[in-house]
Amino acid sequence: MSDLKFTKDHEWVRIEGDTATFGITVYAQEQLGDVVFVELPGVGAELSQGDDAAVVESVKAASEVYAPLSGEVVAVNDALEDAPATVNEDAMGDGWFAKLKFSDSGELEEMMDEAAYTKFIAELD
Repeated sequence: MSDLKFTKDHEWVRIEGDTATFGITVYAQEQLGDVVFVELPGVGAELSQGDDAAVVESVKAASEVYAPLSGEVVAVNDALEDAPATVNEDAMGDGWFAKLKFSDSGELEEMMDEAAYTKFIAELD
């Protein structure tokens, strides 16, 4: 999983060329509990890093998901509409939220690699 980057808001990003696939981390979905609804951004939406990008509702709470990078939404994971529990089952795989064509690769420098994120969440517990 070394191609992943993480935010302090518990989003993960996988970079492929100038496209970033993102979702919430395993830690985030464990904190939320059973996910029952996911509201995704619209394809074509322009997001700035830190903007509200999606909403996840669980049996415990609703939570905003923030854009990890600035860019244009080029795809969303429509399968989550019918199967939001996929986020619980495979948060960092089939439970991805959206793909962004990102506009500022410098924003990646602000994100954590897997080792730093693992240390970050260990300090939260």
